[in-house]
Amino acid sequence: MRELEVARQAAQAGGAILAGYFRQGVEMRTKQECDFVSDADVESERAIIDVIRSHFRGHVILGEEGQAGAAETLDTNAESLWVIDPLDGTTNFAHNIPHFAVSIGFYQRGQPVCGVIYNPARGDWFHAVRGAGAFTNDTPATVADHASPGDSLVGVGFYYDRGAMMDATLTSIRDLFQQKIHGIRRCGTASLDLCQVGCGQLGAFFEYELSPWDFAAGRLFVEEAGGKITNCCGDELPLAKSSVLASNGKLHDAVLEIVSKNIPDQDMG
Repeated sequence: MRELEVARQAAQAGGAILAGYFRQGVEMRTKQECDFVSDADVESERAIIDVIRSHFRGHVILGEEGQAGAAETLDTNAESLWVIDPLDGTTNFAHNIPHFAVSIGFYQRGQPVCGVIYNPARGDWFHAVRGAGAFTNDTPATVADHASPGDSLVGVGFYYDRGAMMDATLTSIRDLFQQKIHGIRRCGTASLDLCQVGCGQLGAFFEYELSPWDFAAGRLFVEEAGGKITNCCGDELPLAKSSVLASNGKLHDAVLEIVSKNIPDQDMG
């Protein structure tokens, strides 16, 4: 489909900029505590938008770094909406860890149609198309067949909050270990964490707050690989800031029981 090809071109353009800065180094600036931005993020987003605009001038674009519209003012139910993260895993990038990605999701009337996630440091591609499956480097992806938490490895993300949300996450990790899970992995790039669920490496992944660009493409990857994704209350995932729980489907209820009871005392969506 045309949108998928444009998403690939855009991810390639953004990824090339990230790869150059990753090799040469870049000065990181602080947006808030432990939340960074750099010229790499901004230039990658600009390159992605330029590619999309060259093919679809009238489409709406939601981006992280302010080159496009802001989530608060955009119609997320627009006929044609692109949701882009020009650099997911900025902290990894800042510390020279080659685990980061460009994430691009295309939505129509609030529903994901296709998505591309690209790690330019390793040359890994992930894509999904509604009704046509999920693929890693063009090989079909499928979730793990684990039916019990005791068979699984679980991924987790920490939001920048170092207070109640961090405590809630640590409590859920403790409770998951009591279910005899094989271990916890905190890799620091939500889009790639979701791909690891879709590829069967993680049985589940959760984080108590993510922005829509963090999961817009990965959401579809999980679903098309045969998994399930909701917020941490078990509700449908909105195209807005939200908690996220993704799983192979069979583990969803068991992990949901744990993460839902530990949600911080605030509106997590």
